[in-house]
This record gives sequence, structure tokens and C-alpha cells, in this order.
Amino acid sequence: MKDAVTLFGDIALSKKTAAAITAMGFEEPSPIQSQTIPLVLAGNDVLGQAQTGTGKTAAFGIPIMERITEAKQIQALVLTPTRELAIQVSEELAKIGKFKRIKTLPIYGGQAIERQIRSLKLGVQVIVGTPGRLLDHIRRHTIKLDNVRILVIDEADEMLDMGFIDDIQSILQHVPSERQTLLFSATMPSEIMALANKYMKDRVTVTISKEQLTVPLIDQIYYETRDKLDGLCRVLDSETVGLVIIFCRTKKGVDDLVASLSTRGYISDGLHGDLSQAQRDRVMKKFRDGKLDILIATDVAARGLDIEHITHVINYDIPQDPESYVHRIGRTGRAGKKGVAMTFIQPREYRQLKLIEKEIRTRILRRQLPSPADILERQSEIIKNQLTQTITRGGLDAYSSIVADLATDYDPIDLAAAALKLFQEGYKEQAVIEKQELQFGNTGAEPGMVRLFINAGRAQRIQPQDIVRTIAEEADIQGSIIGLINIYEKFTFVEVPEGVAERVLSVMNKNTIKGHRVNIEPAKGR
Repeated sequence: MKDAVTLFGDIALSKKTAAAITAMGFEEPSPIQSQTIPLVLAGNDVLGQAQTGTGKTAAFGIPIMERITEAKQIQALVLTPTRELAIQVSEELAKIGKFKRIKTLPIYGGQAIERQIRSLKLGVQVIVGTPGRLLDHIRRHTIKLDNVRILVIDEADEMLDMGFIDDIQSILQHVPSERQTLLFSATMPSEIMALANKYMKDRVTVTISKEQLTVPLIDQIYYETRDKLDGLCRVLDSETVGLVIIFCRTKKGVDDLVASLSTRGYISDGLHGDLSQAQRDRVMKKFRDGKLDILIATDVAARGLDIEHITHVINYDIPQDPESYVHRIGRTGRAGKKGVAMTFIQPREYRQLKLIEKEIRTRILRRQLPSPADILERQSEIIKNQLTQTITRGGLDAYSSIVADLATDYDPIDLAAAALKLFQEGYKEQAVIEKQELQFGNTGAEPGMVRLFINAGRAQRIQPQDIVRTIAEEADIQGSIIGLINIYEKFTFVEVPEGVAERVLSVMNKNTIKGHRVNIEPAKGR
């Protein structure tokens, strides 16, 4: 590679790709990336056995962006089992290829096909799609795969479970035989091996084995919120904490959170791969000496840290795999002392939390964020002491005149309470902050509810109690809030409150009900 002048671990990459993955927060390759990327760059077919969350999207995405050109033709095809994964993979590939002007397009059912056709006519180099919709485009002659150089089959065992193997073989008839094939699967059943044997040439197998995960005996809880910074500040204000480590996924995330917390009066500093050894040593000395309450770090920067008396580990960004979660929370609860691990998630991340729970075989308890009233109650004694000391020190003349001016119109107690509220919560321009909730539109449900479609029904012997039990357990909600359920021969409609609908969608899609794997999506309005 002529322009490969930047190293990602030991892997030489072009400047543009290296800049893109640096902007994404990658510090060093994960095991599957370090093994797979050189093989793909060398032109090998690769059969990869790896679980979700090991970084396999970048393992094939980085070499794809290195090997294809800016020519406006489809040069790489990625097959995924679901539209959610197609969107997710497409977004990550777009980030990797953004400086090389590589256009990536997700193709999936449920989106207007005319919109996809318009995007295809503008010219794309990478298609990420589900088998059914891809076949539809192939039959319409709106997608031609004659120039595909790299084919990726992602989560092949999921494809098998969902009955897509025949569709995949049909698609492969339209892809040039002289191509590079990459197949990734968490498990390797005989049908997947048969597919690999038939369509891959001189393949190299990469296996990322999962280590046995053991979790320290510490309290593990999570908070679900759309505004993680606000939620974090509420927790810090209401909890009795000693030394705290907060984990972010990227270097930029660390820097942004340090800035945000510092402006709010928290004594914090950051640790990540861009710091020199001298800077790193300086931050760590402050933390060990107690001159720093909060250390904010990436996984790579925190590797090998052994600090006593850490009371809380906080996952500001949920880790991408269970191993990272265990390594993070293991920083607390040492030498028999009590520790607390907290994780902040947004609704779309609930599925990743359940994956971590499953792998570590430990329940992570849901907890409601403290309210301003909870914080005030917890800190009332602190506030009283601070007020008493402030009065004793004096120097209040400038503020006394403000109070005197307002006291003619307002009760002095209300003025004092307003001053305390301003001190605690800061000034808010708007009394009501609009919620940036996912808009489901008209799904045909009652007001305040969202109607969901599930592709299983009486033919699978599914009953209402099966729906209620599974959703309640998986989404961690009360079964009593689940609304109307209509079960038909091959599909089911169920209504859930709008506030939990995104979480239900996240955790239930590709899940199983009574042993049957299901897809779930918002229903179309009646």
C-alpha cells in the first residue's frame, strides 16, 4: 500500500482511514481486528468465529475501505440478517470511509424502495443489506453486483436461524466468482460450514474465544436516561462517593466529559492514549493523593490500573463487550471492601446491557435517577453547614442589596429558597425541556401507547401470557402496563406504553418467544 504511513497497532493503514478511525475513538485494534485486518488486506478469504461486541464490524470495514476505490459502482456487499444491523453496520462503515469519499447505503425492508432506488442512482460503493430486499432489487435490476470485489456475510448463524440461507445462495449467483469472501458467525453449525466450503477459497479461519467471565462481588446497577450528563450529575450529588473512575468509549468523550464536569464544579481529570507519560503520571498522582475525586478514562488508558479505595466505577458509555465490562468494574470492590458499579444507558442500548447480563450471569439492577428533591434531601445538612459558614465569613453586602430590592415584592423565605435552587440546579431558560423521544407516528394504538408487530402467532402456539412474560422479563417492565394483544395465525400485535416502546423494540428484536426467534417492529397505522 503506497499511502500506508500510519500504524493502527501493528497494522499499516492509509492516512485517510487512520484519521477516520482515530476520530471514531479507536486507540488500538481488538483481537479480531488485529488478526483479521492483515489477512483481508492480503487478499485472503476469512472465516471468523466471534461474538457480537468483539469489534468485527471494523475488522471487515477497515480493509474494505482500504481496498475499494472511489469509482461509482458497487464494490463491496455486506449481508446482514436484520434491518437494525444493516443500519448499524452501514453507519460504522460510513464513518470509517468518510475521508475517502466512499458512499455506503443500507438496503432493507420496511423502507420505501423508491427512496433506495434514488440513492442507488447517485452511485454507491458499499451496500449493506438484508437478503429479502436485496433479492427484490436484483429482480428489479436496480442493483447490479457485477463489480463486487469483497463479499461479507455477517452473523451467518442468525441468517440460518431466520431461514435466509437459500436467499443468500440466490444472491451469490449474481456476485462474481473472482471475489474475496468474508464470513462471520458466533457459532459454526454444519450448514454454515457447508456454505463456507462451497463459496470460499483457501480460507483462513480466525477464532476469538471468549474467556470465562467472573464478576467481583459488588453492587451492579444501571440507569436509563436520554441525558446522561444530567443523570451522572444527579447520581454524583446524591451518592456518598469516595474515589470514582468513569469510563468513556473514546478519547474525545473523555475530554468532553472532563470539560462538562469541571464547569459544574466537580474535581476531575482525564486519562487516554493521547497523553504523554509525564501527563499520565501527573494525573495518576493527583488521583492517588486524593487531590482528584473523579478520574475519567478510556479502556486502553485504564488498563493495568491498580488503585485502592475506589468506591464507584461508572460506565458513562456502556462497554461494547462483556469482557470490557468485567475489567472495568473490577477496579472497585477490592480487598473485601464494598464497591458499586453503575452503568448509564440510552433506550437503544438496552439490548447490549442484556447481552452483558447474559454473559456474566449476573443481574444488573435497574434504579431510578435521583430527583432534585432526593438530592436536596441528601445534601440538606451539607447546604446548612455551607450557609452557616458563609454567613460567619461575612462579605454579603453586594448580595444583601439584591435581596433588599426583591424583598418588597417577594417573601424572604421564597427568595432564600430560590437562591438555593439556583445554586443546586443552575439557571434554566426554559421551564420545560422537550424530550427527544423516538417518534413512532401513528401505529394504530390507543393514545400514549405504541402498537408493535411480531412475526409469530397461533401457528407457533404463542399465547398472550407468553407475550407478556417475555416482554416483561426482557425489557424489565411490569407486565400490567402491557396493553392490548391480538394474536393471529402467523403474526401478533401488542401495545406497550410509548415511554418504553424503544426499549422493548431494542431488546425483543431477534429474541425468542416460547423458543421461536422473532422480529418486532412498529405496526403501520390502521
